[in-house]
Amino acid sequence: MTRVIHTGDTHIGYRQYHSPERRADFLSAFEAVISAAIEDDVDAVIHAGDLFHDRRPDLQDLLGTLSVLRRLNDAAIPFLAVVGNHESTRSGQWLDLFERLGLATRLGSTPVQVNDVAFYGLDHVPPSRRDDLTYQFDRCEATHNILVSHGLFTPFAYADWETEHVLEAATVEFDAVLLGDNHAPGVEQVDDTWVTYCGSTERASASEEAPRGYNIISVTDGVDIRRRTLDTRTFVFVDVQLGENEGIDRVREQVSQHELTDAVVIVRIDGSGEPIAPADVESHAVEHGALIARVTDNRDRAADAGREIGVEFADPDAAVDTRIGELGLSEAAQDIDEAVRASKVADSNVRSLVKEQITDRLDDGLSAFMGVSESDPNRSDTVDASGEQPEQENKGSVKLNGNVEKTEQKQDVDGQASMEEYR
Repeated sequence: MTRVIHTGDTHIGYRQYHSPERRADFLSAFEAVISAAIEDDVDAVIHAGDLFHDRRPDLQDLLGTLSVLRRLNDAAIPFLAVVGNHESTRSGQWLDLFERLGLATRLGSTPVQVNDVAFYGLDHVPPSRRDDLTYQFDRCEATHNILVSHGLFTPFAYADWETEHVLEAATVEFDAVLLGDNHAPGVEQVDDTWVTYCGSTERASASEEAPRGYNIISVTDGVDIRRRTLDTRTFVFVDVQLGENEGIDRVREQVSQHELTDAVVIVRIDGSGEPIAPADVESHAVEHGALIARVTDNRDRAADAGREIGVEFADPDAAVDTRIGELGLSEAAQDIDEAVRASKVADSNVRSLVKEQITDRLDDGLSAFMGVSESDPNRSDTVDASGEQPEQENKGSVKLNGNVEKTEQKQDVDGQASMEEYR
């Protein structure tokens, strides 16, 4: 039996709510996954993209990630991964650096074999480039084939990538597809192939109420998928329905009924009642031990009864990140976006930083200023139109860990859900 952890969307470095504590939480969640992998002695850790939240993570986030990957490497457990949209599928990647350091393997069209299972990778590809993909994958003698990718695939919510088309066009028949990008976990079956999202390891927005976690994938005669939850930062969701004459006192009363110590508190107000200043509610929650508090007054949205409410984003930063990733911006434009939005420099220094970035990019030639649709389709970031990728180090149909069979692990793990329970 081959047993691996399927994780993704770790978003290391995300300073959610501009909080250094939340930033640390994302690295801690990744550390917890790796600790579980070492304790369970799995055959590999599979990461389905968005290891980092920014394409240029800060030094402390890089050092923290390197430390975690070294622990995994010391345990002789391979880290196999693809590149997600937050990391940007352009030129060099941090994943390539980790590969050169011997701490990771970037999956692609050439199989990486772990015991009798071959793993393939397909990095995130913007919708504008998907028509060029031919899904050419090299065959090998493995008993089972698994594809790892990053994107919004059918039949899951918000899908813009047809799983059926990928499976039909692929030159290899896949037993399972392990996905990242959709932060909600789920398992479906497309024809005879299992398709699963592991979900994010931390709550990247207030809409992600369910516990975070990862998947345990066991391959014997078939593929078994089970979910394991993580013990992450507590989020407290307080829903308050106000009557006609009720106001801030009622909201404070409802908030005070919860244990708030070190929690992120999300207060949602509905009904009628008096106007409420969100700052009054937030300060009340913090005074009672909350790390962070945020208020959504749904009464404001319903004030115009004749207005049709469209798409609502619980986390504006996440919504903007998603849209930016779809635009296919040039490398220079992505640098500017990060300088303006990432809050890593003082506002007074943004202008000079952008000028410096543009000046530096001039030395790279016009390619740095070309968008995705204009740039070379034969880059090494995806399986291209010809189905080929430039050679990369450590690639090939190799058997990791010397192909030494590990002691078979117990298939049923306490606290995990089977595929039937998971769906």
